[in-house]
Amino acid sequence: MFLGPGADHAFPALCERLTGAGVELLILKQGVIEKVGSTRTPQPVLGIAPCPVVDRAALAGEGLVLVALGVGDPGNLGTIVRSAEAAGAAAILLGPGSVDAYNPKVVRASAGAIFGIPVVDAESEGWSAVEALDALGELGRQRLGATAGLGTAHTDVDFTRPTAVVLGNEARGIDAEVDARLDGHVHIPMAGPAESLNVAMAGTVLCFESARQRA
Repeated sequence: MFLGPGADHAFPALCERLTGAGVELLILKQGVIEKVGSTRTPQPVLGIAPCPVVDRAALAGEGLVLVALGVGDPGNLGTIVRSAEAAGAAAILLGPGSVDAYNPKVVRASAGAIFGIPVVDAESEGWSAVEALDALGELGRQRLGATAGLGTAHTDVDFTRPTAVVLGNEARGIDAEVDARLDGHVHIPMAGPAESLNVAMAGTVLCFESARQRA
């Protein structure tokens, strides 16, 4: 763990926990943390940790599974991760073409949620996008594609059933071969001239509708 000047005094409880866990703390000189951090003005605490390996069994857990296919913007994926954890989703399935879940921008946008919700990488499992959906179907999950206007309104979907919601690419949406594997579509009714919601915002609404129904 790398600490900027004075960070050990600013965060004594955190440093005590880290030391107790056997983590080595390195105090950096003035100006160094700005050079090793990935942002222009990084926080004064930086850490290096191995990426966790998440078992596919997480996809069978209680709650919604969000499937991110071709979600390329780190901020969007990080927000999806954060919302999914906050809403008590079971897991996130990261499909081919999506940004790496442990990209520094994703980690920051998730506000730590990346360490609290299982993220299963389809490519690590050797799955194509279609194979990933087949695996979810074998687990008994209904597979719904989030769209701008097709299918059932989100408040009318039965989220008490084991469900996986597919979020497609920000510009292209869901590919045709993936769409052919879906059990249906879900949309969020909108007023006004807006064509669609940002993918992360749509994912957030769907996560919390699922949580509301399951509660």
